[in-house]
Amino acid sequence: MHIHLDTPDLMTRVRLESRWRTAGATVSSGAEPDARPHRIVVDLTGAGPEGVADWRERFPEARITAFGPHVEGESLRAAKEAGADQVLPRGKVGERIAEAVVDQVW
Repeated sequence: MHIHLDTPDLMTRVRLESRWRTAGATVSSGAEPDARPHRIVVDLTGAGPEGVADWRERFPEARITAFGPHVEGESLRAAKEAGADQVLPRGKVGERIAEAVVDQVW
């Protein structure tokens, strides 16, 4: 399973990539995935809902999970409307994606 993470925050990237690799996934980040992603995880504080729409257009077959602060409900709703399959608060994204990797629920 390959996950591509789109986040501008170095600490978030390091924490999430480590967790998902430990769960058994391969992970890339940045502007281009290292491999065709099964899942794309988008940090809304960087990419916004427009970033979700861009990833959906580029990789229509990938599952997209968007995450952001739980207090930004409008941004989370806009991400769903832009094509995210799943929208999570920032505090839950690491755990939920790791569970999906272990369970291979894509």
